[in-house]
Amino acid sequence: MLTDGAADARRHLLLAHGAGAGMTTPFLTTVAQSIAARAVTVHRFELAYMAARRATGKRLPPPKAETLTGEYLEAVSAVRARLPAGARLLIGGKSMGGRIASLIADALHAEGVIAGLVVLGYPFHPPGKPEVLRTAHLETLATPTLIVQGVRDPFGSRSEVEGYALSPSITILWAGDGDHDLGPRGGSGFTRKGNLAAAADAVAGFAARLA
Repeated sequence: MLTDGAADARRHLLLAHGAGAGMTTPFLTTVAQSIAARAVTVHRFELAYMAARRATGKRLPPPKAETLTGEYLEAVSAVRARLPAGARLLIGGKSMGGRIASLIADALHAEGVIAGLVVLGYPFHPPGKPEVLRTAHLETLATPTLIVQGVRDPFGSRSEVEGYALSPSITILWAGDGDHDLGPRGGSGFTRKGNLAAAADAVAGFAARLA
């Protein structure tokens, strides 16, 4: 687990990585450090299959997200043991990591364990397969949720997502001309740096409102 930010912060965010890359990607590193600079301490952790890839160099496909909820719950317990009294915890992740968190969020929120959910690029469907939706549980999600999504994300673009029946507890920040890593095309008028800064601002503001 990697931590960015002060140990005694009042707001903490636990993030899991995406399906294809670990917790030290430039994207997650930049986002974690940017959010931490806004008074939300960020904890990143690596799932066992990704740690095995790092150790062996063998790139096996990731397990199904539904089978990884137990590992995520273990990470939640590990972070909670380190939190100062009165601190609030949010959970989330990049892409698949955020999806895993979304599957356990309501149970944890109902127990008062977490204050909210943050997803950086939710995989609403596999690229090129818009009919294979991963949204059933998002229709009734009760946990306050922030999704930061690129306007042209191949896992769920703005034109697609705005047609979904999502819970009113979900707020979406659209990254201008962003892809799955929130990066825009050249000449679009947007920049990766600007989109990532806007994402960090939104996450910090969301955490502050919940805490």
